[in-house]
Amino acid sequence: MSRFSNLGHKLYQGEVSFDFVGRRKLWYSISAVIVLVAGIGLAMGLHLGIEFKGGSVYTVTKPGLTVSQAQEVVDKIVESHPLVQSTEGGEIRIQVSSEDKTTSSVVTEKLSKELGVPIEEIGAQVIGPSWGEQISNKALTGLVIFMILVTIYLAIAFEWRMAVAALVALIHDLLITIGVYALVGFEVTPGTVIGFLTILGYSLYDTVVVFDTVKENTKDLTKQNKLTYSDAANAGLNQTLVRSLNTTVVALLPVAALLFIGGGLLGAGTLNDISLALFIGLAAGAYSSICVATPLLAQLKEEAPEMKALAKRVAQRRAADAKAAAAKDEAGADEEIADEDLPAGMVGQRGRAAGTTRAKGRPSTKR
Repeated sequence: MSRFSNLGHKLYQGEVSFDFVGRRKLWYSISAVIVLVAGIGLAMGLHLGIEFKGGSVYTVTKPGLTVSQAQEVVDKIVESHPLVQSTEGGEIRIQVSSEDKTTSSVVTEKLSKELGVPIEEIGAQVIGPSWGEQISNKALTGLVIFMILVTIYLAIAFEWRMAVAALVALIHDLLITIGVYALVGFEVTPGTVIGFLTILGYSLYDTVVVFDTVKENTKDLTKQNKLTYSDAANAGLNQTLVRSLNTTVVALLPVAALLFIGGGLLGAGTLNDISLALFIGLAAGAYSSICVATPLLAQLKEEAPEMKALAKRVAQRRAADAKAAAAKDEAGADEEIADEDLPAGMVGQRGRAAGTTRAKGRPSTKR
């Protein structure tokens, strides 16, 4: 842990740096492959829950009743492929598609007889597809409003390029999460929609934290000629790297417990819908804020005329410094590079060869 803390300090001070922005093509390629796979999953179709496509839901309360036992019984009653899950309260939840022609009263009566449960202890609910359509429309409306508000906020608080980069990162996270959901085959429920909307907040939080540091580092950047915008943005990304990773890990731990322990080991299938969306979304959000949003911001910003002029001056300065350093190396001299003209927060820690030599002919004070 102390080594990780030391790494965080070195990253913040500029003693250690990972070139995320400079490797933007690599990250774009990785993202393109992931999004392509997610697109294939979407093309295969989402497994919509009963709330969206309509059907009947039966809740059975019986101590000791397992999912497999209930599945075996209900398969004999209905012709479709019903979904049987256990709930957090120890109940068995049976979902029957609206395509099945068996009436609700017949299913309830046969379940009571086959499972040995009083008919009054079997809850039955019929859901029409129109209700699911309303939920879908409301979720889509909420998503669009969220995107618009986020874009306006970032454009006002930062600038339009940051708003564009953050919006691309959000869409990137949504596509990956929904695509993985389709590939895994988990059922899409209202809880899933809630999970999708929740991950947008986490993804945006990480991106805004990085952008705030980048904004501070790039203040008055054009007044110097040592760092390009990409250099300053990469430094800001490194300064917030450990914080972003810590936040993501802390958020992922309870979600992983819900997904792998609650849904996997304990068999609480109703936890899978929201926990998988959160788990994939949080991981994708951390990745996008580091490897998508900031590199894209730097790429957009480098197209500005003032940043092109700055990049040209920086290249000339570095070429001159390299030429001077080569000449001095040949002469056996050392060169010291001053940092006083860097913007606030960007002064790196450069190692300097420190040594004192005694002047020739000067008498020593030691006796």
